[in-house]
Amino acid sequence: MTRYLITGAAGMLGQDLQKAFAGRDVTALNRVGLDVTDLDTVRAAVVGHDVVINASAYTRVDDAESHEEEAFAVNATGAHNLAIAASEVGAKLVQVSTDYVFDGSATSPYEESTPRNPISAYGRTKAEGERLALAANPDGTYIVRTAWLYGAGGPNFAKTMLRLAASHDTVSVVNDQLGQPTWTGDLARQIVELLDADAAPGVYHATNSGEASWFDFATEIFRVNGLDPQRVTTTTSADYVRPAPRPDYSVLGHDAWARAGISPMRNWRAALSAAHSAGALQIDMSV
Repeated sequence: MTRYLITGAAGMLGQDLQKAFAGRDVTALNRVGLDVTDLDTVRAAVVGHDVVINASAYTRVDDAESHEEEAFAVNATGAHNLAIAASEVGAKLVQVSTDYVFDGSATSPYEESTPRNPISAYGRTKAEGERLALAANPDGTYIVRTAWLYGAGGPNFAKTMLRLAASHDTVSVVNDQLGQPTWTGDLARQIVELLDADAAPGVYHATNSGEASWFDFATEIFRVNGLDPQRVTTTTSADYVRPAPRPDYSVLGHDAWARAGISPMRNWRAALSAAHSAGALQIDMSV
C-alpha cells in the first residue's frame, strides 16, 4: 500500500488533500508537526513514505518583499530538504508551486517549459524551490504550479469578497490582471489523479481552465451566491498599489496533462459553482 506524507496539512490545500486521499495511508503534518526548514527533522518524517506532497508554503506575498529570507527558508530550503529526503528513500515528491514564477508579460498561456522569470520576492523563493527540488530529486519530482486558490479551509479572495458584500454596498476590483481562479478541492483531486496514473515526473500546470480578471472572478462569486453582480465595480492595478508586483497575465497552459493521458481541470466557472454547492464559499467574518 502506498504511504503518503502531506506537509502543510493545516492549510487550505492541505485540508482538501486530506479529504482527497481519505481512506489511504496518510500522514498529515502541519508546520508545528514538521519544520520543513530543518533537514534532519524532514529526513525523519519522510522515512516510511512513498509519496511526499509539499503543501507547506510562505504565502504572504506582500510580506515576502520585506521578509524574503523567511519566505526563502520555507519555499526554497523547505522544498530542497523534502526533495533530498525523498530521493534518499526513493519516494516521489509533489512540490506545489505558483504562477508567480513567471513575469506576467505573456499574451498567451504559459507552457510548462517556459523559463522562470519571477518579479516578486515570493515568486523568487518559489522559483528557487522548484529548481532545488528538481536538482535534488530529478527522477521523482512533480512540480505542480497553480494559481488564484480559494477553498473552505483558509483565507482567500472569494471569502474576502463575501465578507465585503456583507458590509459594503459595492466592492471595487481590478480588471487588468488575468489568471485562473482555482478551487483547492479540484486541485487536490487532480494531484491524486496525477499520482494514481503514475505519470512521468516533471512540470504540470494545475489550474481550473479558462481565464478571468479579478473583476470577472468577483462578479461570478456574487452571482453564484445570489448577490447582485452589479455591486462589483472595476478599478485598475494602478489605483491599487501593493508592496509586491503581480503578474499582469497568469494564465497557464495545460499541455502536460494530455501527454500524461489525464484530462485538465474543468472550467473555473463550473468549479466555482461546484465549490458553492459543496459549501466552500461560506461568508467568514474573520477573513
